[in-house]
Amino acid sequence: MSAAQAIAGRHALVTGGGSGVGKATALALAEAGVAVTICGRREAELSRVAGESDRIFGIAADVTNETAMAAIYEKAEAARGPFDIVVANAGVAGSALAHKTPIAEWQRTLDVNLTGAFLTVKPALAGMLARKRGRIVFVASTAGLKGYTYVAPYVAAKHGVIGLMRALAAETAKSGITVNAVCPGFVETDMLEESIRRIVEKTDRSASEARASLASTNPQGRFIKPHEVAAAVLWLCDNAARSITGQTISISGGET
Repeated sequence: MSAAQAIAGRHALVTGGGSGVGKATALALAEAGVAVTICGRREAELSRVAGESDRIFGIAADVTNETAMAAIYEKAEAARGPFDIVVANAGVAGSALAHKTPIAEWQRTLDVNLTGAFLTVKPALAGMLARKRGRIVFVASTAGLKGYTYVAPYVAAKHGVIGLMRALAAETAKSGITVNAVCPGFVETDMLEESIRRIVEKTDRSASEARASLASTNPQGRFIKPHEVAAAVLWLCDNAARSITGQTISISGGET
C-alpha cells in the first residue's frame, strides 16, 4: 500500500500553510487524499492555497493565541472530523547579533516558533490518545541541531522545539502516536529571501553573493526545495513510519 493509500481520508492541520514549506506540505497531503485545514495570519494567502485543491480549507489564526487555536480545532473538526495529522510549521526569524537583539524580538521569536508549536499540537493530544492513533510533525530547522550566528533567538526556539518533540514522543510512545521533527537547512521560501535582503542591507555583499554564501552551508551547494520537506512529512505520516518517533530528520544535504 502506498503512502497516499494509507493516509487517504484522514484530516490534517498545517500551520503556516499559506506559503513555503506549509503550502507544499498542504498540497502534498491533499494530493494523497487527506482533508487539510491550513492556518496562518494572512487570509489572502490561505485562500490562494485553498484554491489549488478542493481538499484544502483555510482558517486565519495566530498560533501564539491559545483561544484562536482552540477555535480552529472546534470549527475544523466539526466540519471534517478529528485531526489525525498535525504539522506545526509556522515560524519567524529575525537577524541581529545576540547582544543587539531587543528583548521584544527575542520574545516574539520564541512565542511564534516554540510556544506556537506547543499550542498547535496541545489540543490534538487528548483525542489522539483516546483513538490510539496520530501523527505529529514539527517543522524545526538545522538551527535546532547546531548554532548559527545572528539568529540566537531562532536557534534557541528551534532547539526548544526539538526538546518538545522528544518529550511528547516519550509521553506517547505506547499510544499509537508518533512525534517527530524535520529539520531543513536553508529552503527556497520567502523567509530565505528576507534573510538575503537583510544580508545585503547590513553588508557590502550583493544579493547573488549573499545567496551563494547561504547556499554554501549545504554540502550539496544548493537550497532545499519546499517539496523535499513535504515529502519527508508525508513519509512520517505513513503507516510504514509507525516505528519512527522521537527523531530529527535533517534535510540539509549533509550539513548536519
